Amino acid sequence: MRTFGHIDGTFIGDIFDNRVALAKSGIHPPTQAGISGGSKEGADSIVLSGGYEDDEDFGNEIIYTGAGGRDENTGKQIADQQLIRTNLALAKNRLEGLPVRVTRSYKHKSPYSPKTGYEYAGLYNVVDYWYEKGRSGFKVWRYKLILIDSVLPALDKVQEVSAKYGSTKRTEIIVQRIIRDSAIAKKVKQWHNYQCQVCGIAINTLAGLYAEAAHIQPLGKPH
Repeated sequence: MRTFGHIDGTFIGDIFDNRVALAKSGIHPPTQAGISGGSKEGADSIVLSGGYEDDEDFGNEIIYTGAGGRDENTGKQIADQQLIRTNLALAKNRLEGLPVRVTRSYKHKSPYSPKTGYEYAGLYNVVDYWYEKGRSGFKVWRYKLILIDSVLPALDKVQEVSAKYGSTKRTEIIVQRIIRDSAIAKKVKQWHNYQCQVCGIAINTLAGLYAEAAHIQPLGKPH
């Protein structure tokens, strides 16, 4: 059974020596694959390992490249990617609103990556995905991930004119957000075949049927 969300006993910033240790922690079960997931369930975790040239890492936002199409020996992209298996799993996260755990490898070229080992970066939402031509000329699936847990401090330094005001004080802000259980919403969608209960329309996408579950009656007292 897949676990979507944090793993008990692990914390953001935890560093693991290798993929085996990372797998044993439960954060990312596969010891080789970059995406852990099933096409019908969604993806529970990914690892940024520097394997795909089209990956972009901005800390709070990540543009992640799907799996497939690479030469096993050279690591170069030699074919178009397909929206199947783990690629389809990540697309399911967008449709179902499922969070994905993100881990950065020391091999991943980013100022947010650890110098050694594998660092757990927290939960991200898949907010968009699309198909486009990558740097090597082949089409790849790309996913936009936004950090759920906190706002990372910016690594870029801003040069300011001090004038007579002196240096500007900065404070790091951490924003904690509630990760809601999406199981009930998913069940409701399935009961109604992903159809709108007002107009009866069902929206079909490349990754399957899409629907939003909304509270008609507000949450909390006195409802």
